[in-house]
Amino acid sequence: MAWRVGVDSGGTFTDVCLFDEESGRIDVWKVASTPDDPSRAIAQGVDEGMARIGRGPADVAYFGHGTTVATNALIQHRGVPTGLITTEGFRDLLEIGRQKRPDLYDLQVDKPPVLVARDLRLEVPERVRHDGTVETRLDETALREAARALKRAGVAAVAVCFLYSFVRPEHEATARRILAEELPEAFLSISHEIAPEFREFERLSTAVVNAYLGPVMQRYIRRLADRLAALGMTATPHLTQSNGGVMGLEAAANLPVRMVLSGPSTGVVGAQAVGRLAGFPDLITFDMGGTSTDVALLQSGEPRLASENIVHGYPIKAPMLDIHTVGAGGGSIAYVDSGGLLKVGPRSAGADPGPVCYDRGNDEPAVTDANVVLGTLHPTHLLGGRMPIRRERAIAAIERLAKRLGLETMETAQGILSVVTANMAKAIRVISVQRGHDPRDYTLMAFGGAGPLHAARLARELEIRRVLVPRNPGILCAMGLLLTDLRADFAATRLTPLGKEALVPMTAAFATLAQQAEDWFALEGIPEAARHITRTVDMRYAGQNYELPVALPDGPFDAGTLALLAEGFAAEHRRMYGFVAEGEPVQLVTFRIEATGQVRKAAFTAKPLGGADPEPAREGSRDVWLPEAGGFVAVPVYARDRLTPGNRIAGPAIVEQMDSTTLVLPGMRARVDGYDNLVLEAAA
Repeated sequence: MAWRVGVDSGGTFTDVCLFDEESGRIDVWKVASTPDDPSRAIAQGVDEGMARIGRGPADVAYFGHGTTVATNALIQHRGVPTGLITTEGFRDLLEIGRQKRPDLYDLQVDKPPVLVARDLRLEVPERVRHDGTVETRLDETALREAARALKRAGVAAVAVCFLYSFVRPEHEATARRILAEELPEAFLSISHEIAPEFREFERLSTAVVNAYLGPVMQRYIRRLADRLAALGMTATPHLTQSNGGVMGLEAAANLPVRMVLSGPSTGVVGAQAVGRLAGFPDLITFDMGGTSTDVALLQSGEPRLASENIVHGYPIKAPMLDIHTVGAGGGSIAYVDSGGLLKVGPRSAGADPGPVCYDRGNDEPAVTDANVVLGTLHPTHLLGGRMPIRRERAIAAIERLAKRLGLETMETAQGILSVVTANMAKAIRVISVQRGHDPRDYTLMAFGGAGPLHAARLARELEIRRVLVPRNPGILCAMGLLLTDLRADFAATRLTPLGKEALVPMTAAFATLAQQAEDWFALEGIPEAARHITRTVDMRYAGQNYELPVALPDGPFDAGTLALLAEGFAAEHRRMYGFVAEGEPVQLVTFRIEATGQVRKAAFTAKPLGGADPEPAREGSRDVWLPEAGGFVAVPVYARDRLTPGNRIAGPAIVEQMDSTTLVLPGMRARVDGYDNLVLEAAA
């Protein structure tokens, strides 16, 4: 048998999904993450998971891995000391940003810290104009002096971003050569290699984030490769990108910015597949882990792909699924701020020491502690009994917080959940209401270890009528790795009017991009029959600030191609903005190629529906503090692995499984569909 293995490494738990290509069998496993060295938990999870099915790591034919290492390092600002070299006069662009102030009148808005201190942002004389002509040659002596200054400062990474380097990259290429000589140990992030597109601030931000995370990801990838080899696994590892596809280890080590949404992106891929099978193509995905919560919107079964996004306050110009991330997870720490108000996150207890109930030295209560105190989580253990917890430690921690707030213990624990629910609702409004979508028209897809536990209250907060919980919510991101293809994206900005004069630059740009795609196909060993290329062009009216992607058909470029682009742009502009500006000049801005290497994926089969009675799956009951019921009530507890398609459960109820816990609130009902999904809805 050939086994495909997907591993999602989170800040708190590491999830393993195993799929047998021949029989279609799926097995899952979960272990505590090891934040000091995440590869240790991955190796442990693969070894234990394969042993459970009577196999070894040598039987793994494909290994896919999604990681939140880059995401968590960015959220918690645990990157490396980073330097920046840029065009003379532009050192403060990183801090100034764009003159857009949507939060101008918000007195509570938090501005993310600048990733490069001002004394480490150095300028050198050089200047390339917008048309590629050189106004000022690069001063190589000044560049060497800047490199030596950064070396004395002890930076571990250097970002380089010169004006219009995407048009003429020679100055940045020279800078790379000199920096490699002067700082051979430093990680180098060169903007035209990372994001060869226009908009200097976004390109600069992307290059800096890439540098800031580079050494963190390189150390991680090196350890991972060594540990997997030591296990005896011979399959070539692949890492998930933010666009939902996967890439090889070497490319991932050089482009960590492409993985800031690595783990969350495969969750969206998994949700897409499960939602389509369950008959709910319009989804809002809600992935709550131990450190962060990730949300995305799928309309008609398709997630939105963005060429640029803002991740925890930092603009990143790289292809990625449109996922919004907030620092709210099971490990998020609750505290009282300077104004005496209760706050939760983004600081997290992670896996080690973890929440107070883990009894590993932490004394600050986290969201998980609140759930243990309230009884919604099992009071003695997690992970199906493999992780013992101490409820009394959590109660003591919540009591200390309650005294500072002047509240009762249970009120404080419930207050923690209310605050974190409000934080997550705000994140969902960003990707729905603020973009013209009514969340009431969508199904909330809850996954991640903590997602199903909080989904019912979050749905009520947003007036969402239905919650979908997959069979293995805690490992859906790992399962998504077995449902995605190899993928790479290539882009080049060539600002050109839409007309006959565009044919030559468009042909040249796509020829270059096609060659880059072919090189990637060869590097990944993708057979000809599995190769697929999609071409798009970002277009706009002259003077517009933002572009719209327009699909470009296969074949050579001619006058007919230009006519198709004009028609496609008009249709897309009308769909997005409701009008077409007849007679206004149109520009081609950025040419893009999406290269896909198709692989065999996991498949699911529906089961026939049986009886509605869930009693065979009942494991007893426990007292749970529910404000919806007025306090403590005896709530029935069901074992998820003993529920069968057709079962129906009336709330309040708790459904427990190894990788997650689902809370069904009073006034709700849950049913099991043919794919073993739990569907929660308001009772009639």
